[in-house]
Amino acid sequence: MTESLQASAMLAALPDGAIIVNALSEVTAANRVALDILQTDPTGVAATSVIRAPAFSAALRQAQVKGQSGTAELTFHGKPQRHVNAWISPLGNGGEILVVLRDLTREQAVEKMRSDFVANASHEMRTPLATIIGAVETLQGAARDDTKAREMFLASMLSQAQRMKRLIDDLLTLSRIELNEHVRPNSKVSLSAVAKQAKSNLEQQAQDQKVVLELSTEASVDVAGEADELLQVILNLMENAIKYGGAGGRVQVTCKKLGPDGVVEVQDFGQGIAEEHIPRLTERFYRVSTKESRARGGTGLGLAIVKHIVLRHRGDLGIQSALGQGSTFTISIPLYRS
Repeated sequence: MTESLQASAMLAALPDGAIIVNALSEVTAANRVALDILQTDPTGVAATSVIRAPAFSAALRQAQVKGQSGTAELTFHGKPQRHVNAWISPLGNGGEILVVLRDLTREQAVEKMRSDFVANASHEMRTPLATIIGAVETLQGAARDDTKAREMFLASMLSQAQRMKRLIDDLLTLSRIELNEHVRPNSKVSLSAVAKQAKSNLEQQAQDQKVVLELSTEASVDVAGEADELLQVILNLMENAIKYGGAGGRVQVTCKKLGPDGVVEVQDFGQGIAEEHIPRLTERFYRVSTKESRARGGTGLGLAIVKHIVLRHRGDLGIQSALGQGSTFTISIPLYRS
């Protein structure tokens, strides 16, 4: 077995990303995990051009000049962003360097998920909990024997409890997606079939709100993804269009191929969104109108969930809107390649 084949076999057996750098600082081999982390094939390219970080350059230089191992904490600003620990060590006396890339994205996501969940849940649940506590105290006191008041307060308590349940469900969904955001799903999914299912699921809601829900789709739009998550994306976008753009009386959904992507556009003809709000729509708990969102049962997490699912699929989310002209939300997901 030649040296290059031996190196490739060795790297392939490692569970972490790994590359070999020669005495000229060029990458001579890389395993599949490294290709996924770097989002490119670095073979034949200077290592410092592939990994542009002062800490990495310093550790590589130390290994080459002094023969000492070192580490560097790296952040790759791709889709999604990744946090990696690089271990850089000389390989024998031939001038080659082994760089092991350990992906810490999941570990850091777990820690962030815990802190975000506590902070968000405690903040958002304060109001419904205060409403429920106030209702209970009133029922125990002044309204104890007031049948009409009892029915009113019980209805309020049920509404607030349901709001908390929706909030917890959405927070858990968002946390799960963020936890696995660095793992790209690659199953074959018919985006057109998912769009049809979403339309079917929301037909009754559209009818109740006197909105015509229209769907136009190409026969076969197969993307690389996870069907349940893509269904959730399209459901969220359609439901938002029905709730907030329903004043226009019509929601148009289009599913098609566009270049290397499968695309779904959800267009409403309602009141639209002011330009200053658009960049912040996918922030968790950001609402154009807090009162209207809560009145319609919104948690302020729907578009954040959409954004992170699309990021996990290595896709894009586009938003176009103008006051008085409605809104168009577009997702683009890479087509399935066998």
